[in-house]
Amino acid sequence: MQLQTEVFGDVVVVHTPEELSHDQAETLERFLPTLEQRYVVLDLDNTESLDSRGLTALLDGQEMMRELGGNMKIATTNHANRKILEVTRLDDQLEVFDSIIDAVKSFC
Repeated sequence: MQLQTEVFGDVVVVHTPEELSHDQAETLERFLPTLEQRYVVLDLDNTESLDSRGLTALLDGQEMMRELGGNMKIATTNHANRKILEVTRLDDQLEVFDSIIDAVKSFC
């Protein structure tokens, strides 16, 4: 599976798949360190299914990018995903933005 990306200067936006579970989470974790940019915004807008393995991948991805000298932030207007991040309190550990533009600008 190839993940769609967009580059905005030093920031890359990675559009996550419709389902972020076991197989897709592993793909995401393998994909992130291959990026030239170390500042990443994960766009969760199109992700309709997000399970515990997907949530773990978000935390692991952030840790991985920080170890590489960068950072990772989340952008989503998907209410279900925002609720999942709130209920699991991952919104305390991950920076979550309402738009891709706001997330990209936060790196400046």
